[in-house]
Amino acid sequence: MAQNTREKIIQVAETLIMETGKTDVTLADIAGQLGMTHAALYKHFHNKQALWEAVAKAWFNREVLQGITIDTHLPQREQLHQWLWTFVNAKKTAYNTNPQMFALNTRYVDNNPRALRSVLTSAYAEINQIMGYDPATYDQAEAVLAVFAIFTLPNFKDTWNDDDYQERFERQWALITKGV
Repeated sequence: MAQNTREKIIQVAETLIMETGKTDVTLADIAGQLGMTHAALYKHFHNKQALWEAVAKAWFNREVLQGITIDTHLPQREQLHQWLWTFVNAKKTAYNTNPQMFALNTRYVDNNPRALRSVLTSAYAEINQIMGYDPATYDQAEAVLAVFAIFTLPNFKDTWNDDDYQERFERQWALITKGV
């Protein structure tokens, strides 16, 4: 029951952001939509930061990570290349098509290193699986993804629609190919 309520809170928060076009939806707004008190939200999220991180993480998993499919018949390196290219393009598409949720993700996740690492854990796990890296640690996967930061971190978003986007990606890929 508590998990269902938590998921419903996340859903309502995202819906309100999309409806209003703003990321400054209040906890009172969310509680009102759910027919609960503002204080009742704190049973599920210890503060506003935790709620917005959960909303951003759910959106990121759904809009970016879950949309990535790769050809598992390819050699490992090609699978990784395909996964990374799809990943950076999914982030770019999210920026271009859903500015409200991208802004929320930026504000509460991308600007908070611990939250960002938590959100990216699923991505690290995917890289580990593709490459056969040790599943007990994400060190190698984290290093691989860090190389592509200019294609995923919001500080670089103004370059994502540049004509040389794919060329720049391929240059980064060429830098790490021998090390993966």
